[in-house]
Amino acid sequence: MAMGLSTAKPYRRRLFLLLRCTRTVEPSPKCPHHRPLSCSSPAAAAEPTHLRRIFRPGDPNRFAPGIPDAFLGVRRFSTSVDPISGGDKNLERIFIQNMAVKPIVVDGVDAVPIEDERKEEVDTVVASAEEGKEELCGGKVEDLDQLEGGLEVRQEKEQSEVEKEAWRLLGKAVVSYCERPIGTVAANDVTAANQALNYDQVFIRDFVPSALAFLLKGESEIVRNFLLHTLQLQSWEKTVDCYSPGQGLMPASFKVRTVTLDGSNEAFEEVLDPDFGESAIGRVAPVDSGLWWIILLRAYGKITGDYALQERVDVQTGIRLILNLCLSDGFDMFPSLLVTDGSCMIDRRMGIHGHPLEIQALFYSALRCSREMITINDGSKNLVRAINNRLSALSFHIREYYWVDMKKINEIYRYKTEEYSHDAINKFNIYPEQIPSWLVEWMPDKGGYFIGNLQPAHMDFRFFSLGNFWAIVSSLATPRQADGILNLIEDKWDDIVGRMPLKICYPSLEYEEWRIITGSDPKNTPWSYHNGGSWPTLLWQFTLACIKMGRPELAQRAVAVAEERLPNDKWPEYYDTRSGRFIGKQSRLYQTWTIAGFLTAKMLLENPAAAAVLTCDEDLELLQGCACCLSKNARIKCSRLAAKSQVVV
Repeated sequence: MAMGLSTAKPYRRRLFLLLRCTRTVEPSPKCPHHRPLSCSSPAAAAEPTHLRRIFRPGDPNRFAPGIPDAFLGVRRFSTSVDPISGGDKNLERIFIQNMAVKPIVVDGVDAVPIEDERKEEVDTVVASAEEGKEELCGGKVEDLDQLEGGLEVRQEKEQSEVEKEAWRLLGKAVVSYCERPIGTVAANDVTAANQALNYDQVFIRDFVPSALAFLLKGESEIVRNFLLHTLQLQSWEKTVDCYSPGQGLMPASFKVRTVTLDGSNEAFEEVLDPDFGESAIGRVAPVDSGLWWIILLRAYGKITGDYALQERVDVQTGIRLILNLCLSDGFDMFPSLLVTDGSCMIDRRMGIHGHPLEIQALFYSALRCSREMITINDGSKNLVRAINNRLSALSFHIREYYWVDMKKINEIYRYKTEEYSHDAINKFNIYPEQIPSWLVEWMPDKGGYFIGNLQPAHMDFRFFSLGNFWAIVSSLATPRQADGILNLIEDKWDDIVGRMPLKICYPSLEYEEWRIITGSDPKNTPWSYHNGGSWPTLLWQFTLACIKMGRPELAQRAVAVAEERLPNDKWPEYYDTRSGRFIGKQSRLYQTWTIAGFLTAKMLLENPAAAAVLTCDEDLELLQGCACCLSKNARIKCSRLAAKSQVVV
């Protein structure tokens, strides 16, 4: 290992040194002690300044403005990030008016306790709150005061036995790296016959509810460590059969491995081993990991007040790399992200390739969060314009073309096909025969939802919970649409909630459709796992959506259903059957995000002010901006003129 390290490229050698922790094992295993990292190998001893440079994001040699983009791995794109022709500053003005630009605060080499590091900034936030001048996305700064007060009440309130057990199990799931908490394993099911698989790893998407539970409880160290270490993994070299995906990709998961040093029986090192999809079933890269990372980064700042973390140069660079990967030019004509099957929470073949709603909702939310956190300077103005342009186009696209209710289904039923013009009503050439028979009777008179996918000549009419919930949370849905989604859930409670909330999608694929679309997947059989299974971890997202829309009673009702069963069933990953009556046939027990989702939902219901800082309100000025008005090209005709009813409701 030492020989491989010494011959590695300089930047890879520095990264490797950062991502490991070396220890010497004393005679007593109970008292290990760290060896200096610089002494672990000849290469490290020869270049101790490399380690210092990595931990000092403000170093002029680290991501300095003068260093070419090629060195940073940042591509320049022709239309996605470059200035928009026409000189109109409308989209940029939207960003500047709604944002308070914060100066960059660079951390030093030595670690500083969060409490001391935040003291000055917390005082500033409190002072601004008293003057009523600073706003949060989804509420005023007064909400932060309510949140902090609510945390104190939460700690003093006596917990139920179910909550005490959940916290104990969540604590047992914590993973440490260099003797510091860094995340939680996916599951702690010691009864599983094959526990290995990847359930002993830390997943980015799985850790989000755990992170929120810790943050709402006032424990932020584990979240801070998680954000920084996963950021370091972003630059890790990843390949599948000699092909490397774009830089900026976040791993799906990582594991802390203990490796014995060469030539020593007493010393060992801890190494972070990431998985970017090269080991996953289907070998699919996780599109949603980077989006979740951005969303969690904003939540960390909102709840803790530690904005210095998101202002660090390395964190700003990480945000930029993720956005460049998502905003890159391609062949697609739509503002939605084009992805393959298995690139999100549904990580097996389920017919969601193309433009699945879940990815679009998370993408929209990540863009909203990034727009808040990006430091405005000469190097970021083009990126800000690209973000605003995509937000404007994406919100219209999803609201207009993904939304279905009785009125819209009647329109589709009378569609004319083979229309060739800029003024076509049936723009995607959807054939009315695609309307499934189950939908005709299932759709309530009052209510609606966003369909699961939209492609040329194809609409996936299945209801996907996560995408619809997150459309509400991020304000991708209009207020009318958000109310319609909750109306539908209330009306179809037995189908979507049943005996265990919440269905990941409805209905399931069955018979020949299941065989063709899933490839006869024995895990995704009808009403199981991703194919119509019930996932308790969705509780916290449903709770956020309900609180935002002023309907917490729906969430309370769902949480009560889960609280009655989850402890007795040993906190399983998912449930089977149409009503969620059985524990999933391959479900892991003591699933961490089941536990964390329940705890987060409970805390949000007890302190609704916390939900206010985790959601985003409608940005009316953003919706009025449109890239079409910035071009003088006569071929460009804005579709919004024909569908303004869905733009602002």
